[in-house]
Amino acid sequence: MTQESSPSPQGYHVHYRCDDFLIVCKSSGLLSVPGKGEHLYDSLLTRLEQDEPGIKLVHRLDRDTSGLMVFAFGYEAQRHISKQFEARHTDKAYQALVLGELRGAGTIDVPVRYEPLTPPLHVTDPDYPKKALTHWQAVDSYAIDQHHVTRVALNPVTGRSHQLRVHMKYIGHAIVGDALYADETGLRLADRLCLHSSKLCFDHPSTGERMNFALDAEFWRQ
Repeated sequence: MTQESSPSPQGYHVHYRCDDFLIVCKSSGLLSVPGKGEHLYDSLLTRLEQDEPGIKLVHRLDRDTSGLMVFAFGYEAQRHISKQFEARHTDKAYQALVLGELRGAGTIDVPVRYEPLTPPLHVTDPDYPKKALTHWQAVDSYAIDQHHVTRVALNPVTGRSHQLRVHMKYIGHAIVGDALYADETGLRLADRLCLHSSKLCFDHPSTGERMNFALDAEFWRQ
């Protein structure tokens, strides 16, 4: 179930629909759920609730990350799919554009935690008790304005906040357009965070069939 990414002006488009759930592509810059304060009320969830009464949240994406999300119709479907996320029975993959030339593949196994002294930043902390694990694979490299960048496929095993962004910075290849973790060069090369939820797989809550959804990011294509 694959198509190209072309989010609509309202900040999302519907990728797939059935009686139990809805797959949407969220635009970069839109909150998944309302934040604290009236100025942060606007979100994908609140917009969906206007068009899809009774829609239920299952999981989240960072505001600046685009891509696939699943929402449930009804509490039973929400409970079923949410349990799969909690048990890591889902498969998730991301596409990213990172600074520098990166080759091969590898695994980053270092905990990530929130840093209260520099909100909203997260940091790596080997002593933090909660595990954070990411598999990465370089796809290809090219130049933008004479700066090397690399397309990278990312597979997070865990789902810590800012995990992929912090892990890529940790290995010296911050994500292009990352206003929190990239340097000035990384910010000049793109007007958005180049991180996209490109794959989402889970069991259908009614039939048990394995559902596979894929959606490329616009920045993934040269």
